[in-house]
Amino acid sequence: MRLLNQLRQEDDGGKMAFRIGPLNLNAVAQVKCTAGVLVLGIVLSLGVLGVGGLVFGSGDRSSRQDDSGVERLLERIQHGVLADDRRAAMSELQIVVAEDRAAKMAFGSMGFPIIMSIFRDEREDIYMIRGALETLLASVTSEGPVNEEQHGVVPHVVNTEVFATEDGSVGMLLSLLDEGDFYVRYYTLQILTALLTHCAGRLQEVILSTPHGITRLMDMMQEREVIRNEALLLLTYLTRAAEEIQKIVVFEGAFERLFAIIAEEGGSEGGIIVQDCLELLNNLLRNNSSNQIFLRETYGLQQIVLLLRLRKGSADGFTEQKSVNMLCALETVALLLAGSTNTVPGKDPNVVANQTVLGQNKLLDTLLSLCVEGRVSAVAIRCSGTVVVSLLLQALRCIGDLVVAHPKNRELLGSKIVGEEPDSEPALHCILRVLLRTSNLNECIAADYVFKCFCEGNPEGQTMLASTITPLPHSSSRGNWSSEDDRNISFGSMLVRALISSDGRNDLEASCRAASVLAHILKDNVPCKERVLRIPLEIPSSALAPAELLMPRCMRYLAAAAPSSADKLRNTNGASQDGSIWLQPVLLRLLVTWLTDCPPAVAALLEPAAHLPFLVELSSSSGSPASVHVAGLAAVLLGECIIYNPTKQGPKDAAVIVDVINERIGLTAYFSKWEEMQRTGLFTSAATSSRLPKPLTRSTAAAAAAGDGLATIAPDRQQQLSSFQESTNEGEPAVTTFYDSEFVAFIRRLEPVVREQIVEVFAHPRSRASVELIGFEPKEGEKESDYILRLRTMLQNQAQEMQDLVDRNAALAEDLLVNGRGKDDTSASEDGLPSNQAKRPQVYLASKAETDSLRQRLEALMSEREGLLSEIQHHKSLVSKVTSDLQGLSEAYNSLEQNNERLEKEVDDLRKIVASGSTGSSTPEQLAAAREQGREEALKESEGEMDDLLELLGQEESKVEKLRARLEELGEDVDALLEGVGEAKGDLDGDKD
Repeated sequence: MRLLNQLRQEDDGGKMAFRIGPLNLNAVAQVKCTAGVLVLGIVLSLGVLGVGGLVFGSGDRSSRQDDSGVERLLERIQHGVLADDRRAAMSELQIVVAEDRAAKMAFGSMGFPIIMSIFRDEREDIYMIRGALETLLASVTSEGPVNEEQHGVVPHVVNTEVFATEDGSVGMLLSLLDEGDFYVRYYTLQILTALLTHCAGRLQEVILSTPHGITRLMDMMQEREVIRNEALLLLTYLTRAAEEIQKIVVFEGAFERLFAIIAEEGGSEGGIIVQDCLELLNNLLRNNSSNQIFLRETYGLQQIVLLLRLRKGSADGFTEQKSVNMLCALETVALLLAGSTNTVPGKDPNVVANQTVLGQNKLLDTLLSLCVEGRVSAVAIRCSGTVVVSLLLQALRCIGDLVVAHPKNRELLGSKIVGEEPDSEPALHCILRVLLRTSNLNECIAADYVFKCFCEGNPEGQTMLASTITPLPHSSSRGNWSSEDDRNISFGSMLVRALISSDGRNDLEASCRAASVLAHILKDNVPCKERVLRIPLEIPSSALAPAELLMPRCMRYLAAAAPSSADKLRNTNGASQDGSIWLQPVLLRLLVTWLTDCPPAVAALLEPAAHLPFLVELSSSSGSPASVHVAGLAAVLLGECIIYNPTKQGPKDAAVIVDVINERIGLTAYFSKWEEMQRTGLFTSAATSSRLPKPLTRSTAAAAAAGDGLATIAPDRQQQLSSFQESTNEGEPAVTTFYDSEFVAFIRRLEPVVREQIVEVFAHPRSRASVELIGFEPKEGEKESDYILRLRTMLQNQAQEMQDLVDRNAALAEDLLVNGRGKDDTSASEDGLPSNQAKRPQVYLASKAETDSLRQRLEALMSEREGLLSEIQHHKSLVSKVTSDLQGLSEAYNSLEQNNERLEKEVDDLRKIVASGSTGSSTPEQLAAAREQGREEALKESEGEMDDLLELLGQEESKVEKLRARLEELGEDVDALLEGVGEAKGDLDGDKD
């Protein structure tokens, strides 16, 4: 041993000129002395890697480190004779592995088989088992923060993967849970937790396949507090994304035990153990309908609601841990209300049942107390820490999930009054104030989500909110109001005041947020759109002053929010842009929602002559991060003006709009704006829809405690917010995100409809208005021949112009049809038309007309052919029926013939009996009388059957004659169809002969 230690010493002060490399265990010779003392023969492996080098290190000898005596200690443990010496070696090994990285690497390469043999063969030596577990725990955990090591490997992570792949290793650890020693079970649970941290899939598979594996872990929940807590932490890792394990854990009584632990720890006032219990509860409920049904029908949901209720004065002691616990409880509510990943609101019976039960348990009152001013002041809660920002926005999102597609809960929210007299007010009024005044983007989005869920599929609620929009006093529209005025004006008035306040730049955030809420109120509700269209914004200052409507004011702010040339120059140079550039997309989205299926709104938008050129100009916007959205949404708005245009003939009809688009920007550039918008990150991230919140673990809870609201938002919404924040500067005002999955789907459905409508416009040019015939009168002193020549020239020129217009329309329509996405020919002549248009139009129109004629003729022939085929099939079935009837008659006739033959045979037998004289006392006269009587009976029977047969044959013969005549009219070969009948008739005749 002294020689081994001497060889492993470092070269300090030049005492040694070399250093031994890693030992190759395959090359170690073990020699036993006669006295039983083991002598380790050392083979120098200079330039050759050992097991540790092959697994953990590179081949560079300069980077090798020794194993800090791990191999020597393992040798003592494996082959030692004295129990105390082996235990001492195990204790020393545990310290070395815990403190030295190289020792941890070396132990992972050679120590696991020895440790497993101790677990298997030395169960009676409890101290040895404890030491082995402590050493194994030190090898698969890290004392400090994990960093990427210089050699590119993390020892405890690699050790975890190696140990997890050992056959029987996990099963052996699970068996140690049956031991009575406290420390054995404690260390075993810690090791399993460490393995699950890095090899969750492998451990879940092994534990699920191990008999009574999960049952043993659940039994640990009944142990003393320390072991119970470790088992709780282990189960939180084990149940992540493992549906089968979740079901078994629930079957083993997890819900009952979890609620009992939460009650023991003090509910939401408890410590991190309550957080772990709620995290495990959320793992069991996430995307698992069966477990949700079991919880609802067995234990109820009342206990979850109780965790969120606040007592009076509790805001003063609102600690960070309590906030995290309530965040976990809100996540539980969100999971119950979200259903599975792709659940459509109102379509999942399980989610609807959860909404009903939670509504009955007064969850709405509890959530409102967390996010708006009421019985417990939300302002006081806000001041208690940054974590409460996440708590408030999660409560708002839960309100939205509670009322979406649930009529009873929506009605309850619409009629809910919060606060106490005289400061009480409607809940929706309070939520709107939160949306307009908060400085936190995530909280604003959560409040906007409440209105989206309330208005979705709720025309009565939309009408109720729209009915509160009333004209504002002249002073209020100029921004002269106080906070006290918020309680004295209606919901709609507050909304409109925020939307139109100032000039659209000084209060950008309120204008954007109010536009988003108004879009929810108007969505898919034509009566509300028409109602808002007619409501004046403010009471006129005088009787002569005209009342201004909301549509012109929105267009005015849309123009005012356009960035100036100096702004565009600053944006191009990378300077901080004005936040008002994001007002245009929000207002454009409001207008897009407003114009959908509402021709009066289209007419109101196009009524001022300046609006159409301004929208065309917006569709060519550039120079800012929001320009692609401005251009795309302006193109969508122009498309709606084409589709929903109520004017058939006039200066603002669809044909005029198409002509303006074609002349100003071109159809190719117009549709390219749609494509550029649909390729942006905001648009693509909004295409996916997931209502499941992100899992809140210990690490993400720490992020939430730091004020990161993204930790509690669904992954797809989080991606959209990240994309939005990346595209804006830090100093820019917070505005709502622009798109959701429904709006994205609407735009994708609208684009092909716009293309078809433009093709229709070009295919059917509108009729021209009558014009004055200027220049057609004869001039004074003009000769008749000159007058006729001038008229002919003028008519020829006009005819040529008309032909050019027809050719142009035909060419444009062809380009839209052929190129699909608006990809026109790149080559063009000087007059702006494609170079080959001079030859294409006439050929195209002629071929198109001929093709249409041939198609119609082919369709008529195909229809006639189908009718004939069906009629032929009907007659074939009739022929088949007649054939079967004839076969039945043939069989009846054969039966009659057989009966006659039988009777004749009986008569012959009687004759033979009479001739032989064997009749006894019968006289010849009696025999003759009997014979005559039998013949008469047989003839009567045969005559009756023959009459029936002849009558039936006559009927069938008339049917055959009628069918023959009809088939001959249809051109069918009757003989071919009746070949089988003829053969059958011949067979019958042969039988008769």
